[in-house]
Amino acid sequence: MNNKKRDRLEVIYDILKIISEKHNSIKPTPLLRYSNLSSSSFNEYYAELQSKEFVKEIFDKDGRKYITLTDKGFKFLEKYKMIKGLIEEFEL
Repeated sequence: MNNKKRDRLEVIYDILKIISEKHNSIKPTPLLRYSNLSSSSFNEYYAELQSKEFVKEIFDKDGRKYITLTDKGFKFLEKYKMIKGLIEEFEL
């Protein structure tokens, strides 16, 4: 997809993919940095991902917050990859 602006689904996919690639555990600040979004945009997406139960927060013994994918989040990644593959395969 060569449009300059990422569409909503792509941004969601990118955020979930980053978490997955970081061994399914990433702190909020690095996730924000990797996502290439403004903090207000990121917060909106993040709130949506939480409310749809794609991600959840876990805390280590020192109280540090980490973000991980839920099964639903992994499923979205999987399905989105399939759809992306189809779009590329058929040159849409």
